[in-house]
Amino acid sequence: MAHKKQNLPQKICPVCKRPFTWRKKWEKDWDNVVYCSERCRRNKDK
Repeated sequence: MAHKKQNLPQKICPVCKRPFTWRKKWEKDWDNVVYCSERCRRNKDK
């Protein structure tokens, strides 16, 4: 059974400036998610 991935919330990563979409692993913490990846989180000061 295929799932439709429409209408998921999106945010813009402040490091790479790319949009990223809600993921299941962020379900309980979506309001606090700022970076699209661990790599961007580590490079936030550069």
